Amino acid sequence: MAINHPSFGTLAEDRIIIFDTTLRDGEQSPGFSMNLDEKLRMAEALADLGVDVMEAGFPIASMGDFESVEAIAKRFAKEGPVVCGLARTSSADILRAAEAIKPAARRRIHTFVSTSPLHMRVKLRMEPEAVLELVTASVSLARQHTDDVEWSAEDGTRTEHEFLCRCVEAAIKAGATTINIPDTVGYAVPEDMAFIFNMLRERVPGADGVIFSTHNHNDLGLAVANTLAAIRAGARQVECTINGIGERAGNASLEEAVMALRTRHDAIPTTNSIVTTKLLKVSKLLAATTGFDVQPNKAIVGRNAFAHESGIHQDGVLKDASTYEIMTPESVGWTTNSLVLGKHSGRAAFRDRLKSLGYEIGDNQLNDAFKRFKDLADRKKVVYDEDIAALVDDEVGRTNETIRLTGLNVSTGMGTKPMATITLEVDGERRDGMAIGDGAVDATFNALRQAYPHEVNLKLYAVQSVTGGTDAQARVTVRFEEKGKLVDGQGADTCTIVASARAYVHALNKLLVKRERTEPPAVLRA
Repeated sequence: MAINHPSFGTLAEDRIIIFDTTLRDGEQSPGFSMNLDEKLRMAEALADLGVDVMEAGFPIASMGDFESVEAIAKRFAKEGPVVCGLARTSSADILRAAEAIKPAARRRIHTFVSTSPLHMRVKLRMEPEAVLELVTASVSLARQHTDDVEWSAEDGTRTEHEFLCRCVEAAIKAGATTINIPDTVGYAVPEDMAFIFNMLRERVPGADGVIFSTHNHNDLGLAVANTLAAIRAGARQVECTINGIGERAGNASLEEAVMALRTRHDAIPTTNSIVTTKLLKVSKLLAATTGFDVQPNKAIVGRNAFAHESGIHQDGVLKDASTYEIMTPESVGWTTNSLVLGKHSGRAAFRDRLKSLGYEIGDNQLNDAFKRFKDLADRKKVVYDEDIAALVDDEVGRTNETIRLTGLNVSTGMGTKPMATITLEVDGERRDGMAIGDGAVDATFNALRQAYPHEVNLKLYAVQSVTGGTDAQARVTVRFEEKGKLVDGQGADTCTIVASARAYVHALNKLLVKRERTEPPAVLRA
């Protein structure tokens, strides 16, 4: 039966709403925080991908969170996805969320409270009846500020069924238009999800007039399986993140859930708004922004997702790709074409290729990226699409830098102590550093610390090849820790040492931004 929703109008029974929480639940992953420019860039990419609802943040958590949610709301002031702000049950939370999302053309307040016996006893220290009163009060207040209100039962899959029904009924009576049952700790199995959603839809008065939503964590590796089970039991909103990022083991992966629905339309006949050919681009943008690449065997967007090494598999694919590929690489944004451009290629050809890869960048960024492309073309025999994506993502991620790397020389070899000299530009002022180290990278990092004195703990240094071959670009990720704050930086170059320096400087710039943000309160979130 079709449902009339304040943000979407009349929804067909088979329509699945894609609720993306990359910028809220995803950003809670240690080291995954983003600055304002990065969040805006990610928000635009998500909108272009076709997400229906974008949970932009937790406005009460910090001034930085409020400003980013408000900025995203302003970006979609005329059209775009529903912009959602998260709030606990307190009036301060709800009013702050309402203020942050106010500029958006379509807006939602998402309020939640714990409902499981364990959470109510240990976390809230409240009796069930008091929690039930909070449900009514919080949803009622939220409805005074927007017609689109979502209510979540935190730890819903471990909540007693009778009490869960009572809470959902109270939320609906108070005006909630979406009811979310999160598997907050990733405890459920698909049979649990099917039972819960079928029970609620059968037992709760008014259930046929709201959208039921599923939000699954991946602690047992079942987030996507639980999501599909919930859909088959009547859930019509899927809460997910790009690359499956999120608390602990992460959330249900958007790209996996969407492609499962598309590929197995015969088993789960539904529709959604996602432009699947843009999945890889958004995945790579998030990886470049956060400094965390997906594992090679990651479904859909991992670099081995469509690779075949077994002779039997290769033979089958050569005869007919469908023998071992249940979806085409092109359907999610992969391409086998190499970029046949060289040092004599012009800016117009470069821009055209970027457009075909899904990149729309401004003239200044284009000029910088084109210069780096020309440098890369001088050093590589073949420039692949992956090289271009790494180069552009690296360039775009460096807007408004306080510190810029302008020069690097390293001397190393067998029997000699590695030495690095480095030149930085800090707020327009030149800074030089020279240092030795246990290796070329160590010497480079020591020179950076001399040119720009600072104290951080290096928690991670990782190198990954963008493509194959000895002339492949290296993508380097570094992670810093300073007084409990974690930041990641990423750099790409055919020289691993240069890529390392770029990653280090990138992380430093992100750390400077993060120092300005107030710390969010310690809260447990759905």
